[in-house]
Amino acid sequence: MQNHRARTAAMTTGLALLLGTTALVAPACAWAQETSQGAAAPEASPTLGPVQNGVVDRIAVTGAERIETATVLSYLPLQVGDSVDSAKIDLALKALFRTDLFADVRIGYDAGVLTIAVVENPIINRVIFEGNKGLKEDKLRDEVSVRPRGIFTRAKAQSDVQRIVELYRRSGRISANVTPEIIELPQKRVDLIFKIDEGPKSGILSVNILGNKAFSDNDLRDVIVTKQSRWYRILSASNSNYDPDRIEYDKEQLRKHYRNRGYYDFRVASAIAELATDKNGFAVTYTVEEGRQYRFGKIAVETELAKLDKNVLRALVPFRSGQIYEDQRIEQATDALTFAAGAAGFAFVDVRPRYTPDREKGVVDVTFDVKEGPRVYVDRIDIVGNSRTLDYVIRREMNVAEGDAYNRALVDRSKIQVQGLGFFKTVDITEVPGSAPDRTGLQVKVEEQPTGELSFSAGYSSIDKLVIDLGISERNFRGRGEDLRARVSMGSLRQQVDLSFTQPRFLQRDMQAGIDAYYYIYDLSNFQAFKNSSIGSNIRLGFPLSLQSYGSLRYTLRSDKVEVNSSYCDPTQQVVASSICNQQGSFVTSSLGYGLRLDKRNNLQNPTRGYYVQMNQDFAGLGGIKYIRTEAEGGWYYGFNADMILSLTASAGYISGWGGDVVRINDRFYKGGDDFRGFEIAGIGPRDTSLGQSGALGGKIYTVGTVELTVPTFLPEQYGIKAAVFTDIGTLGKLDAINKLKIDTTTGAIITDPLIRDNLGLRASAGVSVFWKSPMGPIRLDFSRVLKKEAYDRTELFRFSTSTRF
Repeated sequence: MQNHRARTAAMTTGLALLLGTTALVAPACAWAQETSQGAAAPEASPTLGPVQNGVVDRIAVTGAERIETATVLSYLPLQVGDSVDSAKIDLALKALFRTDLFADVRIGYDAGVLTIAVVENPIINRVIFEGNKGLKEDKLRDEVSVRPRGIFTRAKAQSDVQRIVELYRRSGRISANVTPEIIELPQKRVDLIFKIDEGPKSGILSVNILGNKAFSDNDLRDVIVTKQSRWYRILSASNSNYDPDRIEYDKEQLRKHYRNRGYYDFRVASAIAELATDKNGFAVTYTVEEGRQYRFGKIAVETELAKLDKNVLRALVPFRSGQIYEDQRIEQATDALTFAAGAAGFAFVDVRPRYTPDREKGVVDVTFDVKEGPRVYVDRIDIVGNSRTLDYVIRREMNVAEGDAYNRALVDRSKIQVQGLGFFKTVDITEVPGSAPDRTGLQVKVEEQPTGELSFSAGYSSIDKLVIDLGISERNFRGRGEDLRARVSMGSLRQQVDLSFTQPRFLQRDMQAGIDAYYYIYDLSNFQAFKNSSIGSNIRLGFPLSLQSYGSLRYTLRSDKVEVNSSYCDPTQQVVASSICNQQGSFVTSSLGYGLRLDKRNNLQNPTRGYYVQMNQDFAGLGGIKYIRTEAEGGWYYGFNADMILSLTASAGYISGWGGDVVRINDRFYKGGDDFRGFEIAGIGPRDTSLGQSGALGGKIYTVGTVELTVPTFLPEQYGIKAAVFTDIGTLGKLDAINKLKIDTTTGAIITDPLIRDNLGLRASAGVSVFWKSPMGPIRLDFSRVLKKEAYDRTELFRFSTSTRF
């Protein structure tokens, strides 16, 4: 008589089994050895009955308490009427053990009766973690596969132990130890306890680099992310702990660093981490082989596609012969050629660079082969990572849909547009296998970031005036991409209330509609000698003209009231400010405007390449005040590397009255503060010097340009501190002639007021801006020095602003 079984399950209290390097204490259960596949290994056991070749007349199941007999039979590859032999019983054993429902199975056959005796695996009641301090329980629960009300098996417990140990290893605790235990409960239930001994963190005692000549040790230590443990690296402590995966990442970072500086033959010969004898840390040593520095040699583009001109494609390659070899230039060229081919109608294109190094001359010849790739269509688009933002908000930014021909250029553009929403920290679009060889899936993986903002800003000037703004906004209201904003400004200069709502897909079409309502009081008597209050609203409509150009329409209706200090307009006083006295009163403005925008930046939030230009024009006179106002601005960006980005931005504007109207003081342009650093609010432009500091009159024309270069701070990225040097240059001026006149109180004659200064003199400033992503929100500090100004301009040396996001 024979018996076949896969494992033994003896209900023995206090029996402990070894799990890898940890012990699994089983007061109620013990498990026998497993095969390398996780299934049980057959072994001899007491017989259930003689095994003979024959036919199954009846199947009897014993030992099943929680599991229905029908469920056991559904997994069994034998049925009544089947012939039976030893091989089929072995197959049946393995099938039942693969279900993970049973701790023990025995099968016997005698006189036409197939007997199956089972011992069920227990159900997990609770999963408990003890001793964890460095890692939160939620993080551990996400890592393990066992769950309450799930089936308990030794294989799952062992696998989860290794998962937890690996998680601690990645956090720098290389000596962490995990001991799982179970506690038997009634009704075949168990509590599973993971007892954790975290151990000390394994720091980095030293980081050594051997074989480097072109770059110093310090230069290369800045390239890699593994850092030597130091007391002052509190905010970047995770990089000061040993992690083998981080060592591999460092090797790739070193390769990129050298290959992007001409070292085509560079390789990391070895990366060794040696544990100190007292096990308190590791010494990491990288051995590199630099090779010589290469330059680009011959550059060619080859294609057999008739509609593509290889000479035109060659002009798109962003490097020339004789320049230092850079891997990233090759990637940029590949993207540019792929985009150009896609724009020419080739949805299926394959661009592959071929390298031919000449080690004697120190050059690398590069040939780009542009071929029509296999025809591939988009099978499906999966959105992952968005817990708050609704799927359709992301899908509507995609330029490809299910069933479309795969086009790399459109996919790249889609990524830019999704990133441009500003809802996500990162956006990655990757290809995944489709349902057929000519089908591909696209996985859009996003990492959400805070889209609400509770803001606070304060400006400090040389005349000790403080303006405080409080605002709340949500750029992804209800997860639908709607923009809702409310702002209250309180301070000595202004009181303001703004409400705004924007629907990004008006009427389910590619149109953006919005409405604004506002009420504000500007008491800028210290700058402009008048008080202005305004209440109004405007309606907006925006729409795309092409993939990278946009148009907009708007209508504005508002009521303004201008009040001037009575002492300035008293004819009995020595000073009569005619320049502002005739501006008093209440006025209605009804205007219609439009805007045009072309945006070719690679990232709408943090651009490193590309440019944008836009123009806005408003026509007032549908009732009330009459004027035409035109404004334009643009910017160009170029990133030398991740830390150095050059930006050139400029703006200009002009306003003029029509139908006999002159431009009123509250409609003119004022520059200074945030939009012209180094000068106070309304610090430049026409001024009535008889009014002292409060004499700003505003101007009809302005132009401001900015050159800004972000510079490395040599601080760890985790600190969130960036800096930039800048230069602002521009001018503001040109009042209407009537606003320069005054009445001579002695003779009654109308004369030009010599105390009103107005010219288009050049102004310039330079300085440093510091940006810090602090725990309470982003902080910006501007330190400025004025290089060129008019004698009547008002300056400031320092400006501060901050906001908090949620």
